[in-house]
Amino acid sequence: MSNIKRYDPFSIEPLGDMLQGMLRNWRMPPELDLPFKVDVTESESAYAVTADLPGVKKEDINVNVDRGTVMISAKLEKASEQKEGDRVIRQERYSGSMQRAFTLDGNIDTEKIDASFQDGVLRVTLPKKESSQQQRITVR
Repeated sequence: MSNIKRYDPFSIEPLGDMLQGMLRNWRMPPELDLPFKVDVTESESAYAVTADLPGVKKEDINVNVDRGTVMISAKLEKASEQKEGDRVIRQERYSGSMQRAFTLDGNIDTEKIDASFQDGVLRVTLPKKESSQQQRITVR
């Protein structure tokens, strides 16, 4: 008898159950997934960008900074390991070009940017320019 429910004609539960059933297996298409994960932090003196790029070679990474827009691009080549007579059942490893772009405050000192890549992790330090003192101008 514990399966008996009281019917409420004004309840929206049936609608919610229907929407849950429709959206249960819905996912973002693979082309909309982010190609690699990026963390951006800010301190008083600099921005720090950390990007996970497993399997990418250092010479296949490009970092461009233009008027506050940071563009990280990388190319990942995977070796073909398929032997004659084998068939692929599932293939999830990515091969190709990927890029991420984001905009920071425009006060980046482009002359002092530092980037390092180790163990599949890219670290970029974007120092801020020294802000000029606010100057009061007298209007005559």
